[in-house]
Amino acid sequence: MSLKKTFLKNNLTYKIYLYYNLYIRHKCFINRKQYSQWGEDLFINNFFKNKSSGVYLDIGCFHPFMYSNTCLLYKKGWRGINIDINQTAIDLFNIVRPNDINICTAINREKKEFKIYLDDPFSPVNTINKKFYENLKKTFFKNKKILTIQSKTIEEIFDKNKVKSAIDFINIDAEGLDFEILQQLDLNRYKVKLISIETHNVDGSKTEYFDSIKKFLEKKHYFIFKRVGPTTLFSLNSQNSSSK
Repeated sequence: MSLKKTFLKNNLTYKIYLYYNLYIRHKCFINRKQYSQWGEDLFINNFFKNKSSGVYLDIGCFHPFMYSNTCLLYKKGWRGINIDINQTAIDLFNIVRPNDINICTAINREKKEFKIYLDDPFSPVNTINKKFYENLKKTFFKNKKILTIQSKTIEEIFDKNKVKSAIDFINIDAEGLDFEILQQLDLNRYKVKLISIETHNVDGSKTEYFDSIKKFLEKKHYFIFKRVGPTTLFSLNSQNSSSK
């Protein structure tokens, strides 16, 4: 039996494993130039190079260090809201980002219960999207569990946590539900300057929602700033904006 499975057996050893994951496996005490999977955070950080503090919203946050598009921002003084359907992800964030708002929930226009297709408590592909699960189940989800989660609306989350200031940066990585969630965000109300969202597959091909995402954002005056791997960064008004 693996170390991880042994430690996940009860609450005490589970908490120990969280610290192991953060401080031993990922060596979170070491500052790095890059934390995101494809280098997105280098462009995000440069976009906000003149802004030492700000607010981010990270939907599908997964891990506070591994593949994180907000870690560099956090380390230079930013704070924000991190949302994930996986409680383990939120437990990790609560340890190392206690001044952030960390929430385990699904985002939906109406409050309802969803099935979670759980690949692993530390996996980046956990999802509530059945189609996404079906497409990946031959590669992932070998030891899948099906859990349930109650969704919240984005406005409910903002109201409960008294979010009234601008949200400078939004990151969306929701495993097949990116466009659906994007449409629920009031970008004008919160004066969002930069949006990071998955629009391509790993092989470089467009996802089925790329054109819809691009068209939706262009109507709201967001244009492509940079594409990095599967991710596209959209900035408000200008493709080459630099004063943030």
